[in-house]
Amino acid sequence: MSRPDEYRRSKWTRDHASRLRRTPDTVAPIIYPPERAVSEEFHLWDTWFLRSRDGSLAEVDGYRVAFSLSASSSLLPGKRHDEARIRYFYSTDGREWTYGGPIFPEGEAFGSRQWAGSALLDDDGTVYAYYTAAGHRDEPELTYEQRICVGAGGTVSTDERGLSIDGPWEQSVLFEPDGVRYQTQEQSNRQNGPIYTFRDPWFFEDPATGESYLLFEANTPIDDPDPERTYNGCIGIARSETGDPTDWQPLDPILDAERVNQELERPHIVVRNGRYYLFTPSHLHTFAPGLSGFDALYGFVADSVFGPYEPLNETGLVVANPENAPFQAYSWLAFPHGDEILVTSFFNYFDLNGLSLDDVALLPEAEQFRRFGGTYAPTLRLQVGGDRTRIWGELDYGQIPLEEESPTPPDHIRYRGSGGDGEDEDGNHNGSY
Repeated sequence: MSRPDEYRRSKWTRDHASRLRRTPDTVAPIIYPPERAVSEEFHLWDTWFLRSRDGSLAEVDGYRVAFSLSASSSLLPGKRHDEARIRYFYSTDGREWTYGGPIFPEGEAFGSRQWAGSALLDDDGTVYAYYTAAGHRDEPELTYEQRICVGAGGTVSTDERGLSIDGPWEQSVLFEPDGVRYQTQEQSNRQNGPIYTFRDPWFFEDPATGESYLLFEANTPIDDPDPERTYNGCIGIARSETGDPTDWQPLDPILDAERVNQELERPHIVVRNGRYYLFTPSHLHTFAPGLSGFDALYGFVADSVFGPYEPLNETGLVVANPENAPFQAYSWLAFPHGDEILVTSFFNYFDLNGLSLDDVALLPEAEQFRRFGGTYAPTLRLQVGGDRTRIWGELDYGQIPLEEESPTPPDHIRYRGSGGDGEDEDGNHNGSY
């Protein structure tokens, strides 16, 4: 098993990515607008859950908690990132979600906007809310510096009215890029990089060692003027030598996509049968010239958190939007459930009829609103065996079952065998090959 002082960075190569193709096992079902959105007041997109140290969904007095990037639903969907705030929702059944409020009081968090992160309910009941601080508080114009931060010290309480998460919070910047392991924004600007990333902190405790890690999205420094090299996405990792959720030391990246892809977003790990499944969503427009990818969830597998990682399904493709709905969902998040892995996402743009996302911005405002989902998408069921995966079922919109809960009654699910809808080849509905 690799250790921090001996691992070599894994590679997602152009050879892997050049073979990307949609297959029956990797294409998600078409999503149609739900009868009712989780929130009429807010656009919702990147979503994660309150988890325990072991990665399981935390349950507090019968409630589970979801955190979402959000903005007023009166904003044009394409402008939502400019006012993003983290808000939380809670549920007793993992289907019906109630709005709790913003996780931080206005003006308390770092940055002018809050981007994606993760949330830990520690063994002593303390909440650690990890997030990306984009820009700077009270800046007159939006800037795009990104810092990995945490709000520590929150508590969860419940009463007859529901669930509440409250401070006081101690806000801190955990670490910043050094320009050696991870590219700085100044380096990216100087080298005309397409998109700069240093964000999306994800807490992970290794079940094999009990050590605590923080995964994050970043870019590798480059010294080559070749434009292909500016596509330099990587998955970074930091270690807490003390186990303190606020004390982190960045290590070398565990995987890079140099010359392949610029953005390996929201990296996270699911451990299953002793193997480490590393997942990351990415966009079709962030692939390097000469490569054709998708808005999709990509994945890799290894025998330890440090690798070496190999791409799942030979290319890395795990969940792709259908060809006729290429932007219907995004920001997939995988989590374990019994013998299978469940995958959540948000309902993005639909009914585009061949339009690109750039084209959407040219539509009348009413059409931009109509074609944006802005709510939780149906949860997918994923079979996993070794280095292979297959989408085999679908749950309700935003359905998040606890480990001990049966995912759904059979009549609420679409089973997907290799020949289309129906059972798998053996008539089984289990989560493994």
